[in-house]
Amino acid sequence: MGKLCWVCYAGRMSEPTTPSDEGPTAAEPSLPLGDSGEAAVPAETPPEPTTVEPTTVEPAPVETPLPEPAEVAPPESSDLALPTTGDDSTAGGPSDGGPSDGDEIFAEAIAAETVAAAPPLGELPEPLPRRKIALPVTLFICTCASTFFVGLAEFTPRLIEEYLAGARPLGPALLSPANGLLYMVAVIGILLSHEMGHFVMTLLYRIPASLPFFIPVPIMPFGTMGAVIAMDGRKANRKEMFDMGLAGPLAGLVICVPVLVLGILAIDPKVAPTGTIELHNPLLIEWLHGWLRPAEPVPRFFALNQMNPLLMAGWVGMLITGLNMMPVSQLDGGHVIYALFGGTARKIARAFLIASIAYIIIEDRYIWAVMVILVTLIGVDHPPTADDTVPMGFWRRAIGYASLAIPVVCFPIRGIVM
Repeated sequence: MGKLCWVCYAGRMSEPTTPSDEGPTAAEPSLPLGDSGEAAVPAETPPEPTTVEPTTVEPAPVETPLPEPAEVAPPESSDLALPTTGDDSTAGGPSDGGPSDGDEIFAEAIAAETVAAAPPLGELPEPLPRRKIALPVTLFICTCASTFFVGLAEFTPRLIEEYLAGARPLGPALLSPANGLLYMVAVIGILLSHEMGHFVMTLLYRIPASLPFFIPVPIMPFGTMGAVIAMDGRKANRKEMFDMGLAGPLAGLVICVPVLVLGILAIDPKVAPTGTIELHNPLLIEWLHGWLRPAEPVPRFFALNQMNPLLMAGWVGMLITGLNMMPVSQLDGGHVIYALFGGTARKIARAFLIASIAYIIIEDRYIWAVMVILVTLIGVDHPPTADDTVPMGFWRRAIGYASLAIPVVCFPIRGIVM
């Protein structure tokens, strides 16, 4: 091919500038013709052929700005490719007219990393709802007043009725407020630590929850029926529900047990039990009494006239802690057994409710009938959590199984005996 190009080039060089039939002029000597009738080129002085190298144009790298994270969507197909600069093309593109597999994989990887860097807005944590403050604070103040009042009345129903009816002036009792203040501080401290255990866990796991609602009952010897906290358990998973449910009773016991120890040490052994109302002692009080006062017989009951402010606060703390740890419904114990046993917790709760009704009827303990009715209205079965498949771990299970003994040792099963 190179020889043919050279012959054509030499032929064009030998043509005269003006066509003529008379032959070549002196200024333009003719070249001898070869055997084929073409002009022959002298072999001794051939000009060097000039070859033109094909030039491959390298495309300039294109800087593609990454889109904003919130606007990036994952690629719907694998057709995304970036410009290439490889040697597979003589005209600046792929030889088969399409992107290569490596380019597609590289482009998809970049798109996936960009999407992962900007999580969807739906996964952002939702802001917690604004909590109501006026009602919880009002109930808290009323509960402080009611517990202070029954402490002044020495937990005696007769004095409470006389004070409320105005038959006995309250002024002289206010001159000696020590018993009222001591009982108020002790019992409110136990209840508040219990509820704060729940509340702190809801803050930790960002579960919507209310402030504690205290329940004042100034017509009862206790002055209160405890406190409750409302939380949206549907947004908590299995592990979070366990932590929120058990944190309250454990935090309450941290305050209740020392108060109870001080109350047992302050018992006056010279005071004989009088009156018709007695408080049944749970196992933990009996154990502590036998340990702290070994020379005295362990009482199964305390009369109201034998109760001092700290002993009464400790007894109320035992009652509320043991009652809340019952394995039924959405009580603290219901949260714990559902986290431990899952769907089997429903069978446990129903069996426990049936056994409780049988005990109330057989032992004539209708004082607990109101609690059974409330649990039935709320719902015996614990609802599912946001994720029941979250593993509990060894230590949570161990603590959970041990906590099942709390209602056994803390709850005064006979309650108030009249």
